[in-house]
Amino acid sequence: MNVRRLAAPLGAVIEDLDVKSITQSDWEALNKLFCQYHVLVFPNQSLAPADHMAFAKHWGELVKFPYGGLENYPDIIELRNRGKRSDVNQHWHTDMSYNQAPPKLTMLYAHAAPPFGGDTAFANQHLAYQELTPAFKETINNLKAVHSAAGLARLYGQDEKEAARALHPLVRKHDESDKLALFACRSFTEKIDGWSRQESKALLEFLFDHSTKMEYQARHHWQAGDLVMWDNRSVLHYAVHDHGDQERVIHRLQVVGESTLE
Repeated sequence: MNVRRLAAPLGAVIEDLDVKSITQSDWEALNKLFCQYHVLVFPNQSLAPADHMAFAKHWGELVKFPYGGLENYPDIIELRNRGKRSDVNQHWHTDMSYNQAPPKLTMLYAHAAPPFGGDTAFANQHLAYQELTPAFKETINNLKAVHSAAGLARLYGQDEKEAARALHPLVRKHDESDKLALFACRSFTEKIDGWSRQESKALLEFLFDHSTKMEYQARHHWQAGDLVMWDNRSVLHYAVHDHGDQERVIHRLQVVGESTLE
């Protein structure tokens, strides 16, 4: 396989590899690259849902989706363009951080993609943490934050009081590389644990803006046959909806992660 950088802040493109036929040594090499680059792109794949699932299982157990999974493949959700107003992913976030054990990784496979637009943007949270001053790091290193799905509950007309909530470190230690990363996003992070919302606001607003600076970002432009995986322990992502009503069909699955609290 041939490896080339996707962008300066993060990401790598893995060419000349059929993910349906990788060996154990191939997987070990890929996981090392994954921990190094945080986003891996595998172009020109031809995957049935079973192939997609089999490749992802090298990294662990798949997340079970109680609603919306494909028939016969409940671990896969189909993302289909239903117009900008119906797109709920137009925000920077890490997937399902309102769970005590958020998914380790997300893996998407494109069946159809627009010729222009529809990119996915990523922001490297290890870099975002590294660029903070030592004094600010000392301030936030031992803080925890409350993450909530209340916004999603409102969006879908459900009871906010029943929404999932979880407590996570504001600075997360990667369980494989031991690297530190910011772990907060405007979509799900409500407040600092033990602080009021008003007290939390200024600090969190700074982190939300800081964590998505341009110099931490990379973007992937989708082509049919692309398989893309990203590390939810290391990056934020954003689905850019600038492709109008053009067809975009992507299958998504996720791998079970671990609790962020030691």
